[in-house]
Amino acid sequence: MSRIGKKPVAMPAGVTASVEGQTLTVKGPKGTLSMQLLDDLVKYEVGEGEIRVTPLVNAQRNRAAWGMTRTNVQNLITGVTEGFTKVLEITGVGYRAQAQGKNLRLQLGYSHDVNYKLPEGVEVKTPDQNTVEITGIDKQKVGQVAAEIRRWRKPEPYKGKGIKYRGEYIFRKEGKKK
Repeated sequence: MSRIGKKPVAMPAGVTASVEGQTLTVKGPKGTLSMQLLDDLVKYEVGEGEIRVTPLVNAQRNRAAWGMTRTNVQNLITGVTEGFTKVLEITGVGYRAQAQGKNLRLQLGYSHDVNYKLPEGVEVKTPDQNTVEITGIDKQKVGQVAAEIRRWRKPEPYKGKGIKYRGEYIFRKEGKKK
């Protein structure tokens, strides 16, 4: 039995959910999100202020999808009510970032600036030149954008230069000994 899957997903006031064919749609104050349903594995029940996810049969594949599907539904509801944020920190001499509308301009020690075009539904703020805040209602998109930006200059273990997530620990190595 899935401990996560057994819990119903609470819908706060102002959030509505509907199941239409193969799609679960959640509407809230920040926007609308939808996801494709796994009809052959789990069953969705939209009730008064909650959504329940239950497996159709007691097979291994159904139980495996049960908790994951419930978590995806929870992410939809959290996204339309609060949204998601990832914060990146840039460390290094001359490394900086600047938000310019739907683009993010990064100076990361290359011979050219990196211009990253943001996808729909994702916003970027740069409170200072060494911090990038990525926000949006879709958790997958926010995480993907953060990973793509980080990929331009992963933090290196000797000097700690690069782009890292806030709170991420970079294991530092000692340099060559003379």
